[in-house]
Amino acid sequence: MVAHLLKLKLTLLRNGLRRSPWQLVGLIIGGLYALGMVTMLIIGLFLLPQAGIPVAHTVIVLGGAAAVLGWALLPVVLSAADLTLDPSRFTTYAIPMPRMLAGLALGGLIGIPGTTTALVSLGTVATWSQGILPALGALAGAVLGTMTCIVIARVTTSATAGLASSRKFKDASGVIAFIPLMLLGPIMAGIAQGISNSAGFLTVLAQGVSWTPFGAAWSLGGDLAAGNGGAAMLKLVLACAYLALLVWAWKILLARALVNPAYSGGSTKRGRKLGFFALTPSTPAGAVTARALTYWFRDPRYGGSLVVIPLLAVVLFFQSAQNGDAGSLVVMGPLTAFLMAWSISADVSYDNTAFALHLSTGVSGRADRLGRALACLVLSVPLVLFFTVLPFAISGDWTWLPGVLGLSIGVLLTGLGLSSVVSARYNVAVPLPGDSPFKKPPGNTAQTMLVQFGGMLLLVLLAAPEIGLIITQSVTGNAVFGWINLVVGPILGLALFAAGVRIGGRWLDARGPEMLAQLSVNR
Repeated sequence: MVAHLLKLKLTLLRNGLRRSPWQLVGLIIGGLYALGMVTMLIIGLFLLPQAGIPVAHTVIVLGGAAAVLGWALLPVVLSAADLTLDPSRFTTYAIPMPRMLAGLALGGLIGIPGTTTALVSLGTVATWSQGILPALGALAGAVLGTMTCIVIARVTTSATAGLASSRKFKDASGVIAFIPLMLLGPIMAGIAQGISNSAGFLTVLAQGVSWTPFGAAWSLGGDLAAGNGGAAMLKLVLACAYLALLVWAWKILLARALVNPAYSGGSTKRGRKLGFFALTPSTPAGAVTARALTYWFRDPRYGGSLVVIPLLAVVLFFQSAQNGDAGSLVVMGPLTAFLMAWSISADVSYDNTAFALHLSTGVSGRADRLGRALACLVLSVPLVLFFTVLPFAISGDWTWLPGVLGLSIGVLLTGLGLSSVVSARYNVAVPLPGDSPFKKPPGNTAQTMLVQFGGMLLLVLLAAPEIGLIITQSVTGNAVFGWINLVVGPILGLALFAAGVRIGGRWLDARGPEMLAQLSVNR
C-alpha cells in the first residue's frame, strides 16, 4: 500500500505535467532554481567547519529549527494549497492507518520542497565529515530532521482541517500571509540589529533550541564533534521521542478527519441588501462594476492588492529612514498606479467558469471591459492620489508634484486600458475561486510569466512620454515640464484607456466561447 501511494503521487504529478508543456517548463525552471539554492547551501555547509565547531553547530541548529518551524506554519497560512495526496480523498477507502501514515509521509518527499529539504539535510553530513561518529550522528539527525519536517506539516494540516474548510479562514489567512512577506526586510533588519547588539545571543539560543523538537535532531553531529557524547545520545532519544509523539498526534487527527470529514457545503442565510448593485447605474457596465467591486472586497485574490500597497509604503518609508533620503518615496504614487492597474490583467481568469454568466446574459465586451476598469478606478484613484501627494506633504517641497501626479494618472489609465486588452486575449493560470492566493494552480506557468512580464514591459513603453517628461524635468530643472506632464498624462492615459476598452471588448466578443472553454480546463 505504501508503494501504491507513492506510485499514485508520481502518477498525479506526471499527469499534471502532461496537461500542458508550459507547466513542465515551469517545473523545470522551479527545479533549476531549487537546485541552485541547494548547491549554494551544500557548498556553504561543506565550508562551514572552517568557522569552528561552535559556529557550525549554531548555524545548523538554528537553520534546521527554522526549517521545521516553516514546515509547521506554512500549512496553516497556506491551508488552501493543493495537496496531491489529500487525506480527505481516502475517506471511503479502508486503508490500514500505519500504511497510510507511511505512504503520506514518504509522499511528502516527492516534490521540490520535500526533495530540497532532504538534500540540504544530508548536506550537514559534509559539515561533520571530519570523524566517523559525527558524520553518522549528522546522518541520523538529517533523517530524523527531515521526517520531523514532513510529519509536523501533516499534523498542522490535519489539525486545521476544520478551519481550512471555512471560507472566512481561507480568505483571512490568504490576506494575512501577505503581511510578513512584505515586511520581511524590516523584520530581518530589526532581528539583525538585535543580534548584533547581543554578543553570544545566537550561541545561547542554539543551545536552548537543541533540546526542543525543532533542533534536537540537528544538533547530533555538532555535539559528537565537540566531544559531548552523552548530550548527543540524550538528544537522539529526544529526537526519536519527539518524532514518535508527532506521528501519534498525526494518527489521532487523521483518524478523526477520516471519520468526520470537514463539511464544506453551503449554509442557509437570509437575503442581504443589494450592496454595490444599489449604488451603480442599472446598465450592463454598472452591473459589471458592482460585481467587480464586490469581488475586490470579498475575494482575497483581489483584496491582497489592497493590503500589499500600504505595506509597500511601509517598506519604502523604512528604507528612506535607513538611508536618510526621502526621495525614494516619490515613486510610491506611480508604483501604486502601476500595481493597481495591472491587478485586473487576469480578471477573466479569476472568474473561471463564472465567466459563463457574462456570456449567457449577453453583456457586450465593451460593457464588460468598462465595468471592470471602473471598479478598479473607484479604488485606485484615492490610493494613487494619497500616495502621490504624501511624500511632498512630508518634505514640504511641491516642485515635483505636477509631474509625478501626471505620471501617476497616466500610468493608471494606460495600465487599465492595457489590462482590459490582456485579460480578454490571454487566459493565465490563477488560483481558483475560494482558494488561497498563494496556491500554485496547474497550468501554463511559463506562458503566464511571459504574458505578465511582457505586459508590464509594454505598459512601461506606453507610459514613455510621461516618463520622458519626468526625466527632462530632472535634467533641465525646469518645472514647466512637470506641468506639461500633468496635462499629457491624463489626456494620453484617457485615450489609451478608451482604446484598450474598445479593443478588449472587441476581442472578448469574438473570443468569449474560446475563453470559457480554456477557463473550464483550469478547474
